[in-house]
Amino acid sequence: MPHSVLIIDDEEPIAWTLRRAFEREKHRVSVAATAEDGLMKARQIAPDVVFLDVRLPGMDGLTALGEIKKVAPSAAVVVITAHGNLNTAVKAVEGGAFDYLAKPFELAQALDAARRALVNRDTPDDSGILRSALAEVDSSPDAIIGRSPVMQTVFKRIALVAPAAACVLITGESGTGKELVARAIHANSPRRHNPLLAAHVAAYNPNLVESELFGHIKGAFTGAERSRDGLLKLADGGTVFLDELADIPLPVQAKLLRVLERQEVQPVGGSESQLVDVRIVSATHADLSAAVREGKFRHDLFFRLNVYPIHLPPLRDRVDDIPLLAEHFLRKFGVPNPGSAVPAETLAFLKSRPWPGNVRELRNALEHAAIESRGAALRPEHFPEPSTAAGPTSTAERLRSLVTEWVRERVQALEGREPADLHQTLIDAIEPAVLDEVLRQVDGNRLVAARWLGLARATVRKLIRKYHPDTAEPDED
Repeated sequence: MPHSVLIIDDEEPIAWTLRRAFEREKHRVSVAATAEDGLMKARQIAPDVVFLDVRLPGMDGLTALGEIKKVAPSAAVVVITAHGNLNTAVKAVEGGAFDYLAKPFELAQALDAARRALVNRDTPDDSGILRSALAEVDSSPDAIIGRSPVMQTVFKRIALVAPAAACVLITGESGTGKELVARAIHANSPRRHNPLLAAHVAAYNPNLVESELFGHIKGAFTGAERSRDGLLKLADGGTVFLDELADIPLPVQAKLLRVLERQEVQPVGGSESQLVDVRIVSATHADLSAAVREGKFRHDLFFRLNVYPIHLPPLRDRVDDIPLLAEHFLRKFGVPNPGSAVPAETLAFLKSRPWPGNVRELRNALEHAAIESRGAALRPEHFPEPSTAAGPTSTAERLRSLVTEWVRERVQALEGREPADLHQTLIDAIEPAVLDEVLRQVDGNRLVAARWLGLARATVRKLIRKYHPDTAEPDED
């Protein structure tokens, strides 16, 4: 069934490509290069779906979003941008946008967004009343900085999950900013006026984790001279951030599951439960799936906490964000003219350097360099020596070890038999797993996946057809 699609974008190649694609789907398509023209056409045609760019001449797209919802309230609006940040994503969701696409996006993503919008266009949209105000986290000292495609995906997921009550599991290497994401989720949720309390589990005495989380009554154990509420009770109405989730002892995991299932806590030594209304956002750099398989983490608790996962990429996968991060941190350190304090030579040095400690290590190195430079431009010699902490090389070593063991097992199994093509067998085993994980991390964007893999986009399309023939999109002509 044909529907009406309105495209508001001043980039002619994008508008032309979208128009051609939707016309092939037999939809009626209108195009506008400005928000003002788009609003006029929205009044005339009452579109079913609107694709709205954020950066437009004249009125910007986020301002236009509210006006479009007034003149065409039933339209599903898909916001598209190449310059988004967390506030952009949050404002889009807050303003009633159906979806949020970061440029460059695949044509298949736009078509899929339109199809989902048309299926759901009769569903009441309450996103505009979920939050009455926006937490300006992007201008805070602890802002989440980045404009790379992988960070656009993170921003979108934060914006979508913030107004919900679902548990969120944040994964990523140490130093990638997991607590910042937890704070952004809380700051943009209906709970933002209530406490956000962080429990850094790895820093607790293992024997006192239960007391820290659930509290205790007087006399519950030696040294418990008075009753004390735990973090889950103190955060009633708000959010608890559980950092280093994998370090929670198994007995405490069982009690935490009860909190999620019944919304009640039982203090150590107590016989009566206390009702609490608390959202749990957790984080880990460990492989929880492996911990579940090894019996170190309860599978039922894992599934309850992993309702909505958000993965933070390491800094080596978002090196194009380093200039933005550098300017942000130097401004925080009080460096005059932070935008020009890092010359091109130093930026190239920063982009080429390994950062096993991720954004945290970059921040510390910039602070060191700012002190060394004494107000002058930052030079490579101002930075400390690279960290010797385990980083990407340790991952490579682990992978090499696994492959070595795999080959040893296969060779032993082949003793007395014809030789096999182990190289091709290894490729067939690893290639689909790598492809699937990269596509998952970039929300199916084949262009970004190709960049990550160092392959041509046509090669990625061929691999998708090879391993997933039923889901592969036809080549765009």
